[in-house]
Amino acid sequence: MGKIQSIAIGLLLAGALPLAAQRYETVPFGDFEHWTVRHIKESGVLGGEERTLYVVGPDAVYDGERAYDYSKTIWASSNAYAKVSGIVKTSVNVVPEDGPTGRCAKLSTVLTSCKAAGIVEVNALATGALYWGKIFEPIRGTKNPLANMDWGIPFTKRPAALVLDYKAFLQASGTLTRASSLRVTQLPGKDPCQVSLILQHRWEDADGNIHAERVGTAFFRIGRSSSGWVKDHRIPVMYGDASRQPGFQSYMGLIQGKKSLYAVNSKGKRVPILEEGWADADAPVTHAILQLSSGSCEEFVGEPGNTLWVDNIRMEYDR
Repeated sequence: MGKIQSIAIGLLLAGALPLAAQRYETVPFGDFEHWTVRHIKESGVLGGEERTLYVVGPDAVYDGERAYDYSKTIWASSNAYAKVSGIVKTSVNVVPEDGPTGRCAKLSTVLTSCKAAGIVEVNALATGALYWGKIFEPIRGTKNPLANMDWGIPFTKRPAALVLDYKAFLQASGTLTRASSLRVTQLPGKDPCQVSLILQHRWEDADGNIHAERVGTAFFRIGRSSSGWVKDHRIPVMYGDASRQPGFQSYMGLIQGKKSLYAVNSKGKRVPILEEGWADADAPVTHAILQLSSGSCEEFVGEPGNTLWVDNIRMEYDR
């Protein structure tokens, strides 16, 4: 083979290779191998049982009624420790479970019912959820549950996609349940599981209000059961105005009004995050909100039994 032929073949081979390879970064505790175990005894009027709550974070065991130190992890969940009018109540719908490559996280939509003082039946429906941020414990009431959480973490990177392994089971009955306090009602509808990553540029004004513009948007809804585990599922991030891009759906829009999420300002006060518009595609990122959920309806509404398993969460970046 002549020298010119060798050079030509080399150029052809080089052209066949991808111009840009990807790299992946694991998310802290995103392999779900490590969990903090919490043992909390509910009040006697609710039966006085000891419940086990789990936090995705360092291996440890907490006993008794005490708030968790969320500085140890970036993950919070719908597992809740509440103390309302001196009555201790817990909610557990996110737990570790054995998966294909070790442990994974199991998120379930659960309808619970208990009798207060053995007389009054109290019902609650809770969707299993994991998210980046923290929860303020103990929870003091059910009014405006989004304000019980500090949503998102400081984050300045620009991933091309969110990647994870998942498995899903959905009842798909066409009927939803609404349950809060004493009432349980049925209504038509669907409740797909949801995974979302929101990248924001946030700033605070002189009055302590937190403003934000949406820089990056990645959503994935699961409307039916999977046939086993789905490996390496990729959810691309849309930068800039996602509403003008292919694949945009209304549920991917800006989070405003009654649906506003909350954060703690520099004065230590919980305030709504005022997501006011779409940022330019090249705007700097200051915060990220990652959320995984066994449902996608409003608070206290969902389909009991829907379950989402997640594992091996990582970010994909262009080199």
